[in-house]
Amino acid sequence: MSTVIYLNGEYLPLEKATVSVEERGFLFADGIYEVLRLYRGHPFQLEAHLQRLRRSAQGARLPLPQAVPDLPAIIERLAAENDLHDTSIYIECTRGAAHPRTHAFPAEPHPTLLVMPQSIYTLPADAFTRGVSTVTVPDLRWRRCDIKSIMLLPNILAKQQAREQGAFEAIFVRDGVVTEGSSMNTFAVIDGTLATHPADQGILAGITRQVVLALAAELGIAIGEQTFTLEQMYNAQEAFLTSTSAEVLPITQIDGRPIGNGRPGPVTMRLVEAFRQKTGGWR
Repeated sequence: MSTVIYLNGEYLPLEKATVSVEERGFLFADGIYEVLRLYRGHPFQLEAHLQRLRRSAQGARLPLPQAVPDLPAIIERLAAENDLHDTSIYIECTRGAAHPRTHAFPAEPHPTLLVMPQSIYTLPADAFTRGVSTVTVPDLRWRRCDIKSIMLLPNILAKQQAREQGAFEAIFVRDGVVTEGSSMNTFAVIDGTLATHPADQGILAGITRQVVLALAAELGIAIGEQTFTLEQMYNAQEAFLTSTSAEVLPITQIDGRPIGNGRPGPVTMRLVEAFRQKTGGWR
């Protein structure tokens, strides 16, 4: 059965969806996006994702399509038409097609809105029992990482480097400080405190990151939204990644060095379990 998507007011089969070659998302990566998760057919943290979409649009000075307020209904219809249960939804907003091609904003923009179901990528079979390995790469991205831009070339190159080195994820490091992963936020337990980079312009503050911080507070885990160095991460007792797709994923190795005792730690596993309970324990 063909996947039904939403594009600029139409519900149509994925293979029939097209945009103009003058689409600014295609020509300039002039757009923003969100990825949210469905559990048993229901969107998780939908309002938080929509709020971040609006913040990204404001930061990019991008006019949101008129249909953005209808996103909850659009997602509900796509879930029904595609019989979706546990999957993810990709949302992209661009400045739309404009002629002629020029860097400056078009005088009369016609924003594009795409909403598309997509499969959740498969994690390693032993990801939650043995953890995953990571490598570090220089953080060469622009200085507005808080905008969820579709311009992801540095992230793509970092992810590919990780894959070529046999690792699951690449972790960005800027001036000796750990920022985040190529598509995930990074946490470490350092001297008994759960640390993660502050939600400033240096990272994209994930929705799962936000949920995990709230869960940690509920569990009485000491939290520090503070920067930490790569050296501190090498010597951390535990570490893990968070994202919409991977949820809470233990890190047990970084740059070939074991984290802690080389196994998922107790704080990490408490948060893995708490997150599963939060989402209904669907596994």
